[in-house]
Amino acid sequence: MTPLVLYARSRHVPACALAVLAGAGLLWAFTHDAGGRAADPRTGAFVLALGAMVVSVGFGGRDHALDRTAAIRWWPRRAAHVLVAAGAVAAAVTAVQALGDSGVALALTARNALGLTGLAAVGAVLAGAPYAWTLPFGWLALAFVAPPSMTVTAWMLMPPGTPSSTWTALVLGTAGTVSYALAGPRR
Repeated sequence: MTPLVLYARSRHVPACALAVLAGAGLLWAFTHDAGGRAADPRTGAFVLALGAMVVSVGFGGRDHALDRTAAIRWWPRRAAHVLVAAGAVAAAVTAVQALGDSGVALALTARNALGLTGLAAVGAVLAGAPYAWTLPFGWLALAFVAPPSMTVTAWMLMPPGTPSSTWTALVLGTAGTVSYALAGPRR
């Protein structure tokens, strides 16, 4: 087996990919009525958060000592893992949304996928991969109850042109990618 295949298997990539596709399929099933129109834009944020929570399982391997002592540089692989995971979540949701007129902009999907996956990566650094899902879940719950005037708190529910929402997602995505690449998951 090639090193890339071994890495993907050790990070549960096949199972995560199936779960992300199933979640994206649920998005299409629950947000479209018989006419093919989107019912509620919050469901898209929920499914993107679900995708980020699913891929967070792969932010840690089975052997923490191997991740820390291997004779290879881990930081480029970890950074690529976070960015590819964000891209995969955004691509799965975008592909399913293409089946009908969802009304959700690609910029919104990409912004939310990057920010939520970055949050999951920060969760892996702070709490470990088994609990990395808690940060995207918690922020999503907070965003659903926050008033619309709190654009930083409810960044994933704001329109794609909102500067504070875009900057919040970029900061979360960058902080998650950099911290996970340099520190790795917590034991």
